[in-house]
Amino acid sequence: MTKLENSNGYNGYIAIAGFKNVKIKDVNGFLERVRREVREAPVQFFDAKLIAGQQHLYFAALNALKAFEKKSNISSSLAIEALLYASAQRQIRKAVDTLGVKQDSSQVAVLIIAENRQGIDDRLKVVSRLIPGERNDAVLELTDEKIGDIKKLFGVSDLEIEAKLRRKGLEREALADLVIEHVALLATQS
Repeated sequence: MTKLENSNGYNGYIAIAGFKNVKIKDVNGFLERVRREVREAPVQFFDAKLIAGQQHLYFAALNALKAFEKKSNISSSLAIEALLYASAQRQIRKAVDTLGVKQDSSQVAVLIIAENRQGIDDRLKVVSRLIPGERNDAVLELTDEKIGDIKKLFGVSDLEIEAKLRRKGLEREALADLVIEHVALLATQS
């Protein structure tokens, strides 16, 4: 759980968690059940195979909150707005197709936003109980296995990574930084 603060004074909390060995037979039914049990609170699920670390989702949430504050949001839902930012897409369908949880998603990331610590704790307990898998935040890490797919998804070239590198051996960190930059660029697109 992380305290979430932005320049416009939003003070709230965010939880980002990972789950492995997930088996969701009916994605829509699962999402509906979660929405009912968390009482429409901002909770978003992602296919963790394309998440470039916890910071990726943290900045997606922060940008989504800023979009709502500036009234530049695309979606009427904070959770969907976070999905749009995380995927660097302006179209909801593309964002869902790209980063949304699917029936074959075996590694799942969840993002929860709440105004207070108790709200985060309560919602994370509900999600952990409902998701058919094991809690494992390691699925959020940017691993060698994810690099190719993430570079392709966000259109990050080897040249961009080389330009971003400060030292050899930090390719993962450079890629994560570039993904966060692509996420932030969504706010500048019209």
